[in-house]
Amino acid sequence: MAQWTRISQLIQYLPDQTINDLYPSATFAIEIRHFLSDWIEQQRWEDFTLDSVELEGKAQSLLDEIILLLQSFSQQNANVVDKMKLMQISRNLTIFQQQPLQFAVMVRDTLRKERILLGATSQVNSPPLHPQYAALESTFSSTQDVDHLVLKVLEVQDVRQKMHQLQEELNLKYDSLQGTVQQNGLDPTNSEHQKHQNHVQQLEFKVKAMATKRFQLLKECVDCLDQCQTRLVSRLKVWRCEQYKATIGHPFNDNLNLLQTWCEQLLGVNGKLRQELMLLGEVIPELQERLGQLLQVLIQSSLVVDKQPPQVIKTQSKFSTMVRYLLGEKVAPGKPVVLKAQIINELQARNLGSAPCDNVAELINNSAILEHNTASKSTCATFRNMSIKKIKRADRKGSESVTEEKFALLFSAEISITGCDTPYRIQMISLPLVIIVHGSQDNNALATIIWDCAFSETDRVPFVVPERVPWRLMCSTLNSKFTSEAQTQHNLDQYNQHFLAQKIFNKPDFADDFSNMMVSWAQFNKEVLPGRVFTFWQWFEGVMELTKKHLKTYWSDGLIFGFIGKQHLHLILKDRPNGTFLLRFSDSEIGGITIAYVSAAKNGGQIIQNIQPFTKRDLDIRCLGDRIRDLNEITYLYPDFPKHDVFKKYYSEPQPSPLGGYIPVSLEIRVGRESGSVSPHVPNAAPHAESPHNAAGFPMEAGSVAPHVPNMAPTGESPHSAVGFPMHQLQQPFSPQESITQDQMETAASPAVDFNLNDSIVFDNDLATGDNMDLVLDSFLNFS
Repeated sequence: MAQWTRISQLIQYLPDQTINDLYPSATFAIEIRHFLSDWIEQQRWEDFTLDSVELEGKAQSLLDEIILLLQSFSQQNANVVDKMKLMQISRNLTIFQQQPLQFAVMVRDTLRKERILLGATSQVNSPPLHPQYAALESTFSSTQDVDHLVLKVLEVQDVRQKMHQLQEELNLKYDSLQGTVQQNGLDPTNSEHQKHQNHVQQLEFKVKAMATKRFQLLKECVDCLDQCQTRLVSRLKVWRCEQYKATIGHPFNDNLNLLQTWCEQLLGVNGKLRQELMLLGEVIPELQERLGQLLQVLIQSSLVVDKQPPQVIKTQSKFSTMVRYLLGEKVAPGKPVVLKAQIINELQARNLGSAPCDNVAELINNSAILEHNTASKSTCATFRNMSIKKIKRADRKGSESVTEEKFALLFSAEISITGCDTPYRIQMISLPLVIIVHGSQDNNALATIIWDCAFSETDRVPFVVPERVPWRLMCSTLNSKFTSEAQTQHNLDQYNQHFLAQKIFNKPDFADDFSNMMVSWAQFNKEVLPGRVFTFWQWFEGVMELTKKHLKTYWSDGLIFGFIGKQHLHLILKDRPNGTFLLRFSDSEIGGITIAYVSAAKNGGQIIQNIQPFTKRDLDIRCLGDRIRDLNEITYLYPDFPKHDVFKKYYSEPQPSPLGGYIPVSLEIRVGRESGSVSPHVPNAAPHAESPHNAAGFPMEAGSVAPHVPNMAPTGESPHSAVGFPMHQLQQPFSPQESITQDQMETAASPAVDFNLNDSIVFDNDLATGDNMDLVLDSFLNFS
């Protein structure tokens, strides 16, 4: 499909301002793009740059052809309004007659913007709602400012040329007048002489007026350049911030092509303005100094860390990173540019530029050459196989651990730009890093990065972060990180979020809004949770890891309730029939998921059982779907969905019979002490010492009963038998939380709830599975 066809379909979603920015009526009106769309897309606009003087003739012919085509369309158009508008547009284009390359580059950039816009919006249904859309709109707006700046520079050049022509005419008139007086002896009071004299004076007045206009235009151009460059530098900071926020799952468009185009345009404008000042014939220190400062800032700001290094780096391990220079095409030819990398600590990052940085780490493979890729038009230095041999740490404050100390990579080089007399020193630092020496530190180091990424300000002093933040910000961060890691669109709902708040604040009975309560770094990952040996983040990260590796499809389909406390669990299950169950993340074990279900108690009432949590190790052996199929004690997923209807697609296919006459072996899990029993066995609920593992070495949640050695006798029931239940049509993603009323939610956290034995419902300790796994021997022999 032609590019204009796709853009025209997208225009209906774009704000008017964005369309006006993309197709400015004064230079490249949308009518040009519409009427000449096929012809425009057939030309090789990508060949043009502002420095390609050899292509100026080709650019001139393209400009002339566009003007002729517009005039032809105007004459053929029966609509008087369209006819007049097309004629006016063709006349507007004559402003580029002196600078045809500028016109060709403008068309090239417009087509590039269209492609970027199409690429950014192709992944969403409604472009204006996309998170990156605001950034794109800002980009086009700033590009429009650059286009106006370019037109102003063209006007300065046009005034200079007209002024030069007037000056030549004035010189000729003056010489002619003087020669006539000397040769013919005309009386100065003669009318003919007076006429010549008046003409000379008029020319002198025009020259002075043009000189004043020229100076004023130059000053306006420098002011406009300053504003455009300020917005560009700000946009580069936003890009860097968005790159950092991607760490916690925020969307990020890493395309730098448009920003590179800005940098190149502003560099070209700066060069032209410096040239105009030189041709002015007089020194204007103020403008020259401002242009010099703007040039230095632009050259230094164009160094970007395109691919960040890992933000948690283990010593002796290899890693890579890539730095891109947005003015790469303008680098002076000759000696290659070599970038150096070094590790700096927080204090050095704060004092960057004031003093040379001493080495705080021995960094291997810390240099790379800046290389230009003509295909992608990018200039990058790729650091491969880097490693940190050893690290020198700063003195720690108070209880600060090594995983809270932040570093950064500093990239620096000396670079020469075409058209600039002196080389420039450029440098850029990476995002904050935490350097560890053992894999066991990875979890705490990641917590430091998450806190820094989520709650740091854009223009902060490196690497200052707040000690406390509102829960609403923390909750949003946890949700973004969880959905990003699990690669799902199924967010943490209000019940999940409320339980997480209760857990981190240790307020299990608090039913009000947590949004404005302040959560501290210590509560996040410094203080262990009450009655546990791990922090909130360590527990939450364990759940994320388990979900990412084994449960993301179950979570995405809404089959996992997730984060819920036992008190709330009791309230929502107490009125459900026996066999009703739900899946929740273990509250007392890192990276575990458990099944809570309703079963019959010995006294004829009901008891709520919590099966020993399944960890990553367990699910590596047998998937969650098969474990649910194995358990005859559970029948309905809360509130009332038959388990075979909703979990059937997760069941493993029956294994073929083994060769060689062997008896086939299959694995099943059983609940409680009596392996193979359909009715649940109520374990002894007497208190006992809490242990994170059972006798067989399997992890157990607090209060679990030690497993009974399973009966190894063959059973007649095969775990792989076909299930003949019809598939229930569920609205995806199904979420069992939808069945919880607000009254139940409020009651769950209310201390006024009274649990007594007269309710005939017992909230039991966790129920262990029989060694987590039984071996079931199918009783047949295959004689072949």
